[in-house]
Amino acid sequence: MLGNIRFVGTVLLAALALVVLLPFHAVAVRMGGGSTMKVAQLWQRFVCKLMGIRITVTGKPAHERPLLLLSNHNSWLDIPILASVAPVSFVAKQEVASWPVVGFLARTQRTVFVDRERRHATGAQANEVAGRLSKGDIMVLFAEGTSSDGNKVLPFRSALVGAAQRAIADGGAATVQPVAIAYPRMLGLPLGRQHRPLVAWYGGADLLPHLKHILSEGGVDVSITFGPAHRLSARDDRKAVTQEAGDLVRRVVAAVNSGRAPEEVLGKHETARP
Repeated sequence: MLGNIRFVGTVLLAALALVVLLPFHAVAVRMGGGSTMKVAQLWQRFVCKLMGIRITVTGKPAHERPLLLLSNHNSWLDIPILASVAPVSFVAKQEVASWPVVGFLARTQRTVFVDRERRHATGAQANEVAGRLSKGDIMVLFAEGTSSDGNKVLPFRSALVGAAQRAIADGGAATVQPVAIAYPRMLGLPLGRQHRPLVAWYGGADLLPHLKHILSEGGVDVSITFGPAHRLSARDDRKAVTQEAGDLVRRVVAAVNSGRAPEEVLGKHETARP
């Protein structure tokens, strides 16, 4: 009973805040500049508080632009959490645009939708991402191409990383930065390998039951780690840059899942860099 009350209350308060803030968000988007996603970030912070999400952040987004963040992907929770930490927009699969409510929220977050199954469309989609990057937008790419159970990080894909290179003009450089998301605890208890999928949303799991479970229970702890940024020129090997980012994210997630601090991995990574 208490869980149902919490679920309904969270949905109603989040919807009310959205109605109040949406006109201000529309004005911010029309004005452009660095404040474009600030109102959306404020709403996402409020939503995370309502859901009982406790966020620990290590590092910070790079100041350089264009900036493309390469992140692992565990759950729909990744989106409000990352959007509450930084004024970002996302790259998402095309079908998300047609989902009820979720599609509307994704468009409000100025998401770029891509069709990963149509390889011939990758160039046009990369151009769209590049256009947003060149305007100064911080774009988040879930580089695994899908979500996982939270116990592992799948290999990062490099196709859309080329968008960062397309955003480079006159011999300049773009910035690519890895971001590691891990969920170490729920309701104050460590999430082991067996229970971590309770937070993760992946495979063929239905969204509504998972959403209701999280909103009813709350108390989720998440670790967000911004790794060392890499300046990417038009001549650099995007596959090597993507693999390096994926390897770092994989090590950080493994460390946090085992109860260690992400700084342990970041220190070793920094030492190993030329």
